[in-house]
Amino acid sequence: MIEGKITRISGPIVYATGLDGAGLYDVVDVGEKKLIGEIIRQNKGNATIQVYEEDTGMYIGEKVVCTQRPLSLRLGPGLVGNIYDGIQRPLKSLYKGSDEESTEDDSAFLLPGQRTQPLDEEKVWHFEAQAEVQSGVKIHPGFVLGTVQETESISHKIMVPPDIRGHLLVSFKGSGDYTINDIIGVTEFDEEIYLAHYWAVRKPRPYEAKLGVSEPLITGQRVIDVFFPLSKGGTAAIPGGFGTGKTMTQHAVAKWCDADLIVYIGCGERGNEMTEVLTEFPELIDPRTGRSIMERTILIANTSNMPVAAREVSLYSGITLAEYYRDMGMDVAIMADSTSRWAEALRELSGRMEEMPAEEGFPAYLPTRLASFYERAGRVQTFNGQNGSVSVIGAVSPPGGDFSEPVTQHTKRFIRCFWALDRELANARHYPAIGWIDSYSEYADEVRDWWEVRNPLWHQLRQDALDLLKSEQKLEQIVRLIGPDALPPSQRLVLKVAEMIKNGFLQQNAFDDVDKFCSIEKQILILDLIMEYYHRADAVVKHGALLLRVTNLPVVDELVRIKMQYTNDQIDKIEEIRTRLDQQLGEIERAYSTRRNS
Repeated sequence: MIEGKITRISGPIVYATGLDGAGLYDVVDVGEKKLIGEIIRQNKGNATIQVYEEDTGMYIGEKVVCTQRPLSLRLGPGLVGNIYDGIQRPLKSLYKGSDEESTEDDSAFLLPGQRTQPLDEEKVWHFEAQAEVQSGVKIHPGFVLGTVQETESISHKIMVPPDIRGHLLVSFKGSGDYTINDIIGVTEFDEEIYLAHYWAVRKPRPYEAKLGVSEPLITGQRVIDVFFPLSKGGTAAIPGGFGTGKTMTQHAVAKWCDADLIVYIGCGERGNEMTEVLTEFPELIDPRTGRSIMERTILIANTSNMPVAAREVSLYSGITLAEYYRDMGMDVAIMADSTSRWAEALRELSGRMEEMPAEEGFPAYLPTRLASFYERAGRVQTFNGQNGSVSVIGAVSPPGGDFSEPVTQHTKRFIRCFWALDRELANARHYPAIGWIDSYSEYADEVRDWWEVRNPLWHQLRQDALDLLKSEQKLEQIVRLIGPDALPPSQRLVLKVAEMIKNGFLQQNAFDDVDKFCSIEKQILILDLIMEYYHRADAVVKHGALLLRVTNLPVVDELVRIKMQYTNDQIDKIEEIRTRLDQQLGEIERAYSTRRNS
């Protein structure tokens, strides 16, 4: 152990001397309470340390001890369903421990220096070894030794850690019941293999090859799946001002997306918002398994009243957990809420270290740090030959909803899917408030082949609907000046159908039992019926039919109500609306066809 002494304290930044031989990003125990810290700058034994816990009351001269290892997470069975802070302290376990030792007034708060093991070391897991794995077998990083049933929904693969040098399994215990501290195998270099291992949070986990993205992450949200799709292994940002629905949109995606595992990072969030997550998620039923969605969820809670340094590292902790399960061949989705508060933590730490500020006071390395987070997303071929992915959805909270501020602008450089939340839509209670003018997805062409197999109409319907909404935006500017009556009937029809798309397709009620999740079959069918109505109505209006007669058809109201009136498995009943649409529009078409012929 390397020992030094504190020479200066500046909030969460502590300066120490005597740490010759300590490495950059090594973990240190700071002060008499042994607070967790990390060396972020080293100069001839004079170290700059960021402390991840509240250091109020610390004084100059206290001891600093370097552990000579980087900040790492313990990865193994027991992660899923747990709630951690940014440095992998299990909050439920710490709360139970403090509740037994403390008074009622302070038991809900973490005490400085309080810690416990991130994984339960006493719990016995049943390990089922692979049939071909035995003593003497050749191994490699990522080699699957066996499985542990972590939850009813997650089969946890026990793999050879990426940093193991050995290529031969000299001894292997085989199937049985073990704790995470029991040795299950030894390599020819006497390297011991356990059910769990450590991995540095700032070091990306290796993989065999990076793959292209081709399959969308289905969320059940129509505006996302049809208009602005995100691929598995892709990156997306949700920017929006206060109250526009960033957190609620992430909640909806986390609840209903078809990822195998969800990692939800509450980075600098208000405590009441994290409380909603902690109370709602255990009660939610996973539609694929019929069990609690917490059986495939890991929560990282770093609320705004927690130490700012822990907020900075929480994103790296979350993506390290995601990469671990990605290596098992899973599709993992990360919800980071929000990267703006993470950037604010960087700004505060940078200011404490007296670094030269860049734009709006953020450090000059803000783009680099954002890139190091988002670029760990992707779809890969793992060392065990399977395909896995990490999809990242980061919320951005620009002050005043100004998308030109640095965090939003730099984030746009590293993501390919931009779900811009619109203040006017949010004020009109139109949720999700994803604006169709400023939003975009660069994954649309890459997931097109996937959609062509399932529904060839997707691409054309998407393009036609977006074009119509853009036309409506231009017409709205004219309407504000001279009113809608000055427009020709065909353009007033555009305004009517655009309103139908907004109310009957894009708006989605997260609290409605029918509308909260929409299958891809129902999504396409709703949009197809609305666009069929538009094209046929436009044709008869241009041939002289009265616009009022076309827009007052009974089927028009039916088209808007489909989303909440019919469940995902009532496709046949939705198709019956097409028959009524054909009958009602057909009468008008025949009447004006006869008139033209005469």
